[in-house]
Amino acid sequence: MTKLVIASIGPASSVQDAGRPGSQRYGLVPSGAMDRLALAEANTLVGNEPFTAAIEVGPFGAKFTAHGGAVRVALSGAPRNADIAGRPVAPDTSATLAEGETLTLGFARGGSFSYLAIEGGIEGEPMFGSLAVNARAGLGSPYPRPLQSGDELQVKAASGAPERRIELPSAADAPIRIVWGPQDDEFAEEIKKLFVDSEWKISATSDRMGYRLEGPVIKHLHGHNIVSDGTVNGSLQVPGNGQPIVLMSDRGTSGGYPKFATVISADFGRFAQTPAGRPFRFKAVGMAEAQAEARKFAELLRTLPDRLRAIENVDLNIDALHDANVAGHAVSAVDAGTWHAESPADVAGPD
Repeated sequence: MTKLVIASIGPASSVQDAGRPGSQRYGLVPSGAMDRLALAEANTLVGNEPFTAAIEVGPFGAKFTAHGGAVRVALSGAPRNADIAGRPVAPDTSATLAEGETLTLGFARGGSFSYLAIEGGIEGEPMFGSLAVNARAGLGSPYPRPLQSGDELQVKAASGAPERRIELPSAADAPIRIVWGPQDDEFAEEIKKLFVDSEWKISATSDRMGYRLEGPVIKHLHGHNIVSDGTVNGSLQVPGNGQPIVLMSDRGTSGGYPKFATVISADFGRFAQTPAGRPFRFKAVGMAEAQAEARKFAELLRTLPDRLRAIENVDLNIDALHDANVAGHAVSAVDAGTWHAESPADVAGPD
């Protein structure tokens, strides 16, 4: 049986898919990938359905070893160094680990989560229709907790299909867009202006349940308690201390603090990838723009297979390169004897 064995892995890494939509009315936490686009990219590269369960790798490094056969994988999301048995692996490409080979991932750069998709998916017992892990609720499969060294994931053997890359639009370096509400009337207009005019950072104490924001105090007009009502991914609630919290994939299904605004769905993954401590801003947009961006995002997901390209392998003849004078005449800056000065005949050229 083919397995991908975790040799080492940092915290905040778990198996995630699209989550458990449709059951929040029963109090079931939705969970799922923090960056749905990156999950879909990685799965598309290895021929899976977009939201097939994959490994969501947190900011720290990890190592995975193939046992019982070759394993085909793809990595998308936060950039990081990656290699298979010393061979570099480019981001947003598929690659195959031969039996016994190890994929080594470095620390995330400029993001928080990467997604390691495995051809054929990860074998597990769905819980309420999903393998997505929520450790607080004890949900998920094959392990209802963050992944640990020594864990073994049952997978399918590599098919031998050609490796592929995917061409994606550049990630926007722009403010995170929000729509006001549903309880923005609990805050004065000058407080709303302060929010969008200020620079914010994500606290290091944040997790998959909520991102705590560091910035100016957001004051309530009528106190911080309301009758609990439903939440969504990106709900921006303001507790009594005036420090907003953006609710993330492992959020509760309802909350009793006023929800000042909501991160639009098209920007949720980009917001989730924002590293702790990096300054950023918010921008308020209307509902029409938020809906238009949601449609664009859905179209991007739908057309991911059209963005696949073959990887062109170029076999280099190393012996020939050693014999070739590819650098021209080499000189030493401290040895004038190696310098070549043009003679009058060189300048004049041939008769």
